[in-house]
Amino acid sequence: MQSFKITLSSVSDVKQFVDAAAQYSGDVDVVSGRYTVNGKSIMGLFSIDLSDPVRVDVQGSEEEAAAFRASVAEFIAE
Repeated sequence: MQSFKITLSSVSDVKQFVDAAAQYSGDVDVVSGRYTVNGKSIMGLFSIDLSDPVRVDVQGSEEEAAAFRASVAEFIAE
């Protein structure tokens, strides 16, 4: 599993992130506080607090997880 933080500051950012997650074959979980939602669910993402960076947990092989991370690199907050 790979974890990293992202910032989604607009509706467009959320849509781009969900589109990238939908292309990924493994699980993508987004964690905000004590809530965990499916990163492939636009409704799930809008149900959590996105005003602060959130953690993304990516399941799958290291190569696939690294490729997914690269596809959402513009949202990474480090």
